[in-house]
Amino acid sequence: MSTPDATQPAPSTGPRGSATATAEPDVLLDVRGLKVHFPIKKGVIVDRTVGHVYAVDGVDLQIRRGETYGLVGESGCGKSTLGRAILRLEELTEGSVLFEGTDLASLKGEELRRQRRHMQMVFQDPLGSLDPRQTVEQLLLEGMRAHGLTKDGDARERLGQLLQEVGLPRTALSKYPHEFSGGQRQRVGIARALSVNPSLIVADEPVSALDVSVQAQVINLLADLQEELGLTYLIIAHDLAVVRHISDRVGVMYLGALVEEADADDLYQEPLHPYTRALLSAVPVPDPTVEDTREQILLVGDLPSPANPPAGCRFHTRCPWRQETRCDTERPQLRTVEINGVPASHRVACHWAEQIASGELRRHAVKPQDVTDPTLTEHDVDTALGAKGTAFPGVVDGA
Repeated sequence: MSTPDATQPAPSTGPRGSATATAEPDVLLDVRGLKVHFPIKKGVIVDRTVGHVYAVDGVDLQIRRGETYGLVGESGCGKSTLGRAILRLEELTEGSVLFEGTDLASLKGEELRRQRRHMQMVFQDPLGSLDPRQTVEQLLLEGMRAHGLTKDGDARERLGQLLQEVGLPRTALSKYPHEFSGGQRQRVGIARALSVNPSLIVADEPVSALDVSVQAQVINLLADLQEELGLTYLIIAHDLAVVRHISDRVGVMYLGALVEEADADDLYQEPLHPYTRALLSAVPVPDPTVEDTREQILLVGDLPSPANPPAGCRFHTRCPWRQETRCDTERPQLRTVEINGVPASHRVACHWAEQIASGELRRHAVKPQDVTDPTLTEHDVDTALGAKGTAFPGVVDGA
């Protein structure tokens, strides 16, 4: 079902695919024109729709088999909603998600449940995503039974192998989630995702709730498992250092859309979008000489509400390179740029990327703008977003 688009929405780059659609041979996941809009309802007796939260509003991305794709952006930009929508944990408003040539948007019921065996998720809160009433053995067996992977009688051996792969002792099988540390619980979550032999794992902020030393252990574990099992990752995070360490390619999101995409080294070496440059300038550098001399970009103004995104470029209300000729009226699309030394794989959604990189356009002061919608309150938006939560996400088995 389609809902009214936000002002100047990005057009879909392709038609909605069928269950037998094809994709490039090396592309495991192909997302086209993905939109997720949550209705905002008001009313005492009869609810009526008064607006929409444009959580994801026109995203195209491709993830190749065996690579790690990092997705970054500030809180509220739609990263987690995009990850959940790819796995069909959120209903799509519009667009297609091709997984190994099959359009997940066209699948329902048993077909979707069977397909979900190949796509699993590691959730942000390791304790909140594990049922406290089940032991680790029960948590791991749940998904295996749902997909018929315990019929050959060697389930116990498989459980021991899973724990070994994530660095936990076999004795952990009889324990409950509250008996583990945060890092150990995240390892249990990773083991649960691996229990059904998936091809793709979506990891939503997998280390944000952990101590720094434990973060390194979990990141190294994910890298080792990828090399051993040939996994493909979509890593959702706001920590740019974590994303750079583990990712092959990186996409930057702002207000429901990708604004830049490039190989990890290229993005960190030469960010092209003003928002990406602002994000990277906020990362501290341990060298005081470099820290004092490098470019500092402090964003002015509040993040616009996803229920009332600005017309034209979504970032123009905070952009120090804003030009009224196009930024206020025309929404830019991801495109390759003609800049010396920048590869074709580096794409950016900015009208003036070439002029900013060459120095033709200079930064200017930004006047804060009122980006609130007087007809909608923050409570209305929170209610629209909060209506989709679940207590224990568990294994993505479609049950």
